[in-house]
Amino acid sequence: QVQLVESGGGLVQPGGSLRLSCAASRSIFSINAMNWYRQAPGKERELVATITRGGSTNYADSVKGRLAISRDNGKNTVWLQMNSLKPEDTAVYYCNAHGWIFSTLDSWGQGTQVTVSS
Repeated sequence: QVQLVESGGGLVQPGGSLRLSCAASRSIFSINAMNWYRQAPGKERELVATITRGGSTNYADSVKGRLAISRDNGKNTVWLQMNSLKPEDTAVYYCNAHGWIFSTLDSWGQGTQVTVSS
């Protein structure tokens, strides 16, 4: 497994921007997919964004055009750039590492709170 540490959450006004960071304890070069999930109060956890080892990305319909996932293998870090934020984006955001070319892998960060409110 790999340890994941998130940062960058906080309070932001509607229409504002925020960038979340996910720092891994070791190289993420061989991890098949890095993901961002979120969970709002009273709702199930949902997949927001995915980036594969090859660099392809996928997003939930509700965040397309506003959120962008990226990775830097040299820094062992994954980011989630969040723009044009809405109150509906308020949730705890979790970083996830899934899959490894040599074995099974499924690691989670502790989560970081994002609150969009005026």
